[in-house]
Amino acid sequence: MEFVAENGSADKPIQTFESCLEELEKVVRELETGELPLERSLELFEKGVSLSELCRKQLEDAETRIETLMRKDGKIQPEPFRPS
Repeated sequence: MEFVAENGSADKPIQTFESCLEELEKVVRELETGELPLERSLELFEKGVSLSELCRKQLEDAETRIETLMRKDGKIQPEPFRPS
């Protein structure tokens, strides 16, 4: 599992967005089988909620960074997405 340090600190490692998303997808696939004991299902659900929150936070942080980089004259200039 790949980890990166938050703010360069080794105290609080966090998973990359990609590894969180991959792990969340595994949790969802396992839950979708419908053949797990209740306790295991609850454990996986809790893990999925945590992973989802980590992904959401990382996406929000990325959005903030992009908005900061796109500021022109103190205003965010929306630009259409142009896939390559």
